[in-house]
Amino acid sequence: MENTVNEGKNIAIITHLTIIGTIIAAVLNGDKKNAFAGFYIRQTLGIFLLFFALGYPVGLFDDWMISSALYVFIFILWAYSFVSALQGQMNKIPLLGGFFQKAFKNLT
Repeated sequence: MENTVNEGKNIAIITHLTIIGTIIAAVLNGDKKNAFAGFYIRQTLGIFLLFFALGYPVGLFDDWMISSALYVFIFILWAYSFVSALQGQMNKIPLLGGFFQKAFKNLT
């Protein structure tokens, strides 16, 4: 397991950079299929898609407090995932991590 974590750690970090980083990480992980990297690709893809899905409806409120709450919520999820990847642990994000793993299980 530790060998899998060490091999996939760089890809897991790349996937947290932006949605582009997630796509690049998915391509990099396509050949070897590292389980650790795949876990974080699915998780960060879910975080970024959640941000895009909630961003438009929240933007319709035209209120900085509601928009700020969305940004803080997404940042906390992203930071939790990023720190877990740096530590080499496969921690699912609270509330939605299990859903993201199931929804994108065929991705990597």
